[in-house]
Amino acid sequence: MMQTPICGLVVWFTGLSGAGKTSLAIRVQGELLRLGLASLLLDSDDLRKTINADLGFSEVDRRENVRRISQLAIHRAASGTIVLVSAIAPFSDQRADVRLNSLRYVEVFVDSPLSVCEARDTKGLYRLARLGVIPNFTGIDSPYDAPELPDVHCRTDKESMDESVEKVMIKILAICTA
Repeated sequence: MMQTPICGLVVWFTGLSGAGKTSLAIRVQGELLRLGLASLLLDSDDLRKTINADLGFSEVDRRENVRRISQLAIHRAASGTIVLVSAIAPFSDQRADVRLNSLRYVEVFVDSPLSVCEARDTKGLYRLARLGVIPNFTGIDSPYDAPELPDVHCRTDKESMDESVEKVMIKILAICTA
């Protein structure tokens, strides 16, 4: 019987709304499953409908959202799962805390200019934010601390999804096979 390799790791996909975080994380998860590596995808949009449904978008609530997601990710990774987190996590100090408290951590900066993210916005969130309907929207009237030294930097406006997936997989496999 073939044993599934175990590699506890938090892979945090950060970037503006519309940059491609979830699309990239889903594709990476497919590759991990193909290789027989246990993985879990935690998507902030999904979690805001369930365990974080009581939170709004003030800075305090954003911080609590990331704190809860990071605790789930850290605990699950400690059990040997590769946890893919798709969450803006706008504050660099919180991402640094996740790195500090994780056994193994990879920060993936899913980077695309604001204008491209707005053009990709199928939900109309940027339009609503610019109209003032959605206050505290990251990149519009709420800050985003872009990673200065991410472990993986994916420029989704300049590279294909396949290229971004490959960059992330190379990093994950380097850690999991070390």
